[in-house]
Amino acid sequence: MALNFFDPKTEFAKDKNLKEEDVKALMEWVNKQPHLPQINEIQSILFLQSCYFRNEVAKTAIDTYFTVKTFCFDLFGGRYPLQSPLKESLNVALFAFLPKKTPEGNTIIFMKLMDLNPENYNFSVQVKYFDMVCMLSLHQEGTSNGHIIVIDMKELVFGHITKLGPLEIKKFLYYLQEAMPLRLKGLHYFNTVPFMDKILALMKPFMKKELLNMLYLHNTVDDLAKFVPKECLPQEYGGSVEPTHVIHEKIKNKLRENCAFFDWEDKQTVDESKRPGKPKRVSDIFGVEGTFKKLELD
Repeated sequence: MALNFFDPKTEFAKDKNLKEEDVKALMEWVNKQPHLPQINEIQSILFLQSCYFRNEVAKTAIDTYFTVKTFCFDLFGGRYPLQSPLKESLNVALFAFLPKKTPEGNTIIFMKLMDLNPENYNFSVQVKYFDMVCMLSLHQEGTSNGHIIVIDMKELVFGHITKLGPLEIKKFLYYLQEAMPLRLKGLHYFNTVPFMDKILALMKPFMKKELLNMLYLHNTVDDLAKFVPKECLPQEYGGSVEPTHVIHEKIKNKLRENCAFFDWEDKQTVDESKRPGKPKRVSDIFGVEGTFKKLELD
């Protein structure tokens, strides 16, 4: 099955700062690294643009991206949308790039629970689901001026929080901040819950100052609208985008139809035995897992 990627020509046409020679140079550098997988022009564009066209920063991001994905198979590997447990987990939440961008040209990554039973919630599998949506959308739709993550917490209950593990949160936030080819411009939670302090207690130790500075908590969608226009949101929030149940069905079908893409990505791994210098270990990035004790939530 052929992989469906965006046309590089459209990216060069829409952003004068994106240079073909820079994209080619980055791709050639990566493809000469013995421990890294071969990348294509699409991937080179995504990383270079997300790093604001800083070649050396993009090199580091690419190395980190493939290293984390290789080490954290529980979060980023085995992405088979037609098989359990991912097959069932697609019904638990909605993750989607909304079609209407903000006036600043930012893409909204929208999230909400669809299945309210915490027994069906698995954080590790939901991270995998989130990554699949993001990477597929980036490869098919191309770059944006920025990305804003918007999370509706309305249906969240305390039972969901007990499913979160500090190590998995650390891995995910490290990946989000250091590796993903996103230009993250904001992290907005709305319809916040009374136990939001417990969630932040799990997250904040692993958040860099830059991410903390773009973290916003909103009580209502009207509060959110001061930062993200309602018209960019789904209909039930007063917006012009399709309702969430329609978006949810579309994204599930999109993932199922692109199994070949996820199989291709899963094969792009790091070979530490070939890394120049000292091979990396999981503990070099995340520390020793045994140092993470279970967090007691009162």
